[in-house]
Amino acid sequence: MSNLLAVPPKKPAEVEIIKPLNNLIQSTYSGASAEEKAKYAEAVNEFSKQRNTAIWKFFEKYEASLETVYAYYDQICALETKIPVNELQIPFKWKDAFDKGSIFGGRISLTHTSLLYEKVCVLFNIASLQSNVAATQALDSDEGLKLALKLLQQSAGIFQYLKGVTPAAIPSEPTPDLSQDTLICLQALMVAQAQEVFIRKAIKDNMKDQIIAKLCCQCEEFYADVLRAMQKESVRNIWEKEWIPTVAGKQAGFHALTQLYQSLACRAAKRIGEEIARLRSAVELFKAAQTRSGNATYLDEYFSRAKRNLEESTKDNEFIYNEMIPDVSTLASPGKAQLAKPLPLPSPLASNFKDIFSELVPVELHRALTASDMRKNEIVNCEIMKLREATQTLNGVLVSLNLPAAVETTDADSGLPPSLREKAVDVRNKGGIESINTYLKELPELLQRNREILDETERLLDEERDSDNQLRNQFKQKWTRIPSDKLTEMFRTNAKKYREVITNAIEADKVVRQKFENNQKGIELLSMRPEQIQQAIPSAGGSVDPNCASVQKLKTLMEAVETIKAERDAIELELKSATFNMKDEFLSALQKDGAIDEPAISLSHIGQVLNPLQSQVRDSVKRQATLISDIQQAHEQFVNETGTSGSSRDKLYQELATAYDSFIELLGNLKEGTKFYNDLTELLVVFQNKISDFCFARKTEKEELLKDLTTESSRQQMGPTPTLPSHYVSTTGGDATPASSAASVPDAPSPMASNTPYPQHMQGMPMPYGATPAVPYPAYVPPPMPQGFNPYSTLPYPGNPYQYSGFPQGPQPGHYGTYPGSFAHQQQGGYPNQKPPGW
Repeated sequence: MSNLLAVPPKKPAEVEIIKPLNNLIQSTYSGASAEEKAKYAEAVNEFSKQRNTAIWKFFEKYEASLETVYAYYDQICALETKIPVNELQIPFKWKDAFDKGSIFGGRISLTHTSLLYEKVCVLFNIASLQSNVAATQALDSDEGLKLALKLLQQSAGIFQYLKGVTPAAIPSEPTPDLSQDTLICLQALMVAQAQEVFIRKAIKDNMKDQIIAKLCCQCEEFYADVLRAMQKESVRNIWEKEWIPTVAGKQAGFHALTQLYQSLACRAAKRIGEEIARLRSAVELFKAAQTRSGNATYLDEYFSRAKRNLEESTKDNEFIYNEMIPDVSTLASPGKAQLAKPLPLPSPLASNFKDIFSELVPVELHRALTASDMRKNEIVNCEIMKLREATQTLNGVLVSLNLPAAVETTDADSGLPPSLREKAVDVRNKGGIESINTYLKELPELLQRNREILDETERLLDEERDSDNQLRNQFKQKWTRIPSDKLTEMFRTNAKKYREVITNAIEADKVVRQKFENNQKGIELLSMRPEQIQQAIPSAGGSVDPNCASVQKLKTLMEAVETIKAERDAIELELKSATFNMKDEFLSALQKDGAIDEPAISLSHIGQVLNPLQSQVRDSVKRQATLISDIQQAHEQFVNETGTSGSSRDKLYQELATAYDSFIELLGNLKEGTKFYNDLTELLVVFQNKISDFCFARKTEKEELLKDLTTESSRQQMGPTPTLPSHYVSTTGGDATPASSAASVPDAPSPMASNTPYPQHMQGMPMPYGATPAVPYPAYVPPPMPQGFNPYSTLPYPGNPYQYSGFPQGPQPGHYGTYPGSFAHQQQGGYPNQKPPGW
C-alpha cells in the first residue's frame, strides 16, 4: 500500500506579543497590586516565549513536538477566558498551507488582530503535525499502527471542529486552506486514511476475508468521497500535485482489494463462478489503480495474487466445476464496516498542562466583581453624601448663630474662644494657606499633562485616518480595506468622553478657586501666629455671664453637636471600610449556571452588610433636625437674656468659623482633584496605548496591502504570468509525468488563475459590561452641588477612577487580507517592523 498523505502546515510570522498583551491585562486588571502586576508581566513574557517555541515545532515531524504545541493551544484556550479577547490588538499573520508562492517569492497570507484567529491557525497546524507524525510511523509494527490510527482520527476531529469555528473566528474570506470546502476534504481524507490503517492492521492480524472485504469496501467509499470533494472547482487547484492521483489510485485500489478479499470468501464457499468474476474485476481495478496513481508498483503484491488466483480458478472451473461466470455488476456488495471516525477535541490537549496565567481570574468573574464593587461604591457614596450634606447644614446654622464662640470665654493670648483657637491650630498644622496655594499651583500643570496625552492620542487617530483617505483616493476601488472612520468610531466616542471629563474638571477647578477667593482673608488670618491673630481681633464690647442658664444650655447643645459629628465620622469610616467577598459566590454561580446574575447576588450581600449602617445614617439625620430646633430656641433665649447682638468681633468670629470649614473642604477638594488628575493620566495612557496598538495593526495592514498592489502593478507591467503546470503534468525537472497518465485520471483539474485579494470586513466592539447597544456607557447625572460639596464628585470618576474599569474601548479587532510578505523584525518600542523584501 502507498504511503499516507500529510497535510502541510501553515507558516507563521513572529509577532510582538508582550507590549499589547501587557497593556490589555494592565487595563483590565487595573486594580491589581504592584506585585500582582509584576507576576502578570512575567506570565506574558513566558507566553511569548512559549509561542515562539511552539510555532516552529510544527515543522519538526516528531511525536515529541506534539506536547509542546498542545500546551500552547491549551494556553490560548485558558487565556481567552481571562481577558477581553476582542480588545487584543496583535496582528497575527499566517500564510496559506498549500500555496507555493509566485515567481515573486511570496505567499497568500492573512493578518488578523484576533486571538481566535491565532487559535484556529494553531489548531490547523496541530492537525497538520498529527498527520505528518502519522505518515512517518512504521505501519508494520503494532505501536506504529496504533499511534497512526490515534493521530489520524484526532486530526479528522480537529478539521471537523474547525468547520464550525472558523467562520466566527475569520468573518472575512479566509485563506484557501481554511475554507469550508478545504476543511471538508481534509477531514474526509484523514478518516479515509485511518480506515486504511485499520485495514493494514486487520490484514496483519489475519482477520477473516469477509471482514477485510467489508473494511475495504468502506475505505473505497471514503476515498471516492474524498476524490469528489477534492475535484470541486473551489479547491481543485490548491492540492499538492500528487494528491488527486494518489487518492484516485487508492479509490480504485481499495475497490480492487474489496473484490480480491470477497473472492477469497467465495473460494472458501466453493462459489467459483462469483470468485472468477470478482477476480477479473479486481485485476482490472488494480491496473487502473496503478495507472491513476502514476505508481507502477502500487499494490503490486495484491495484484500478483489476484492474477495468480484468477489463473488457478479459471483452470479449475474449465476442467472441474464448469460454473457460469456472472456479470460482476449483478453481484451483491459484500457490505461495509466502518471503524475510523473523527475523535472529539479533548480539553486540555496536553497531558500535563499548567496555566501560565493562573493568577488571572476568568474575565466574566472579573467583570462581575468590578460591577459589584461599583454598585457597592455607589451606595456607600450616596450614604456618605447624606452625612456630609447634613453636617454642612449643621455647620451653616452654627456659623449664622456665631456658635459655639458666642458662649465661650475668650482666650487672653490669642483673643479667640477655645473652639476657634483649636481651629486656628488645626489650620496651621495642616499647612495653612500655603498648602492651598501649592495645590492650586499644581492643578493647571496636571490638567495640561492630561490635555497633551489626549491631544496626542487624537493626533494618532487623525494621522491614521488621513493616511487611509489619501491612499483610498490614490487607489480608488483597489483600496479594499475598511475606512478608518468606521473602525475608530468607538475610539472617537471615548476620546470625546475623556474631553468632556476634562472640561468638567476645569469647571470644578473654577468652583474650588472661587471658594478659596471668597474665604481667602479668613484662611490667611487662621494661618497666622497667635499674637498676629490677637492684633486683628476687635476689642470686646462686653462679657457673657458663663453661669447664665441659656449659656449653659447652649454649651450642652454644642457638646451634642460634637458627639453627632464624631458619630458621623465613625459611620463614614465603617462605610468606606465595608468589604464583600463576592468571588466565591460568583464562582459558584458561574460553575452552576454558566453565567453570573451579578445584580441579584450583589444586592443581597450588600444589603446584609450596609443595611445597619444605612439605618444609622437615617437616625443621625433625623436627630439633627431636633438638635437644630433646640439650638435655635436656646440661642433666641440667650439673646433675650444677654442682649448680645452682632458686634464686629462676633462677625469676625463667624467669618473665621466659615473660613475654617471652607479650608477643610478646600483641602479635601484639592487632594481629591490632584488624585483625580493623576488617575486620569493613568487611564489616558492606557487609552493611548490601545490606540497605538490599533494604529500599528492598521500600519501593518496598509504596508501589506501596498505591497500587494505594487506586486500586482509589477505583474501587469511584465505581461501575463505564465500558466502554472497542472497537478498531473510536471514540466519542471527530469521526472516529468506523461500527459497520457494525466489524461487517464477522471476529471483532471485545470490550472486556475491566481487568487485575488481577500475582501475586508470589520465588526463593532461589544459593549462594556452592564451596558446596552443603545446606551453603551451608563448614564451619569450629577446631583445638585450643595454648599461646600466636593465639585470633583460630579465627574465620572468619583474617588476611585477604576470603578469604570474597561472604559477605554477599541474597535473590534480587524482582519487583514494580504498577499505575500513577512515581518519578524522589531523596531524601537517593541513593535515589529514591516519591511517588504527588496524594497
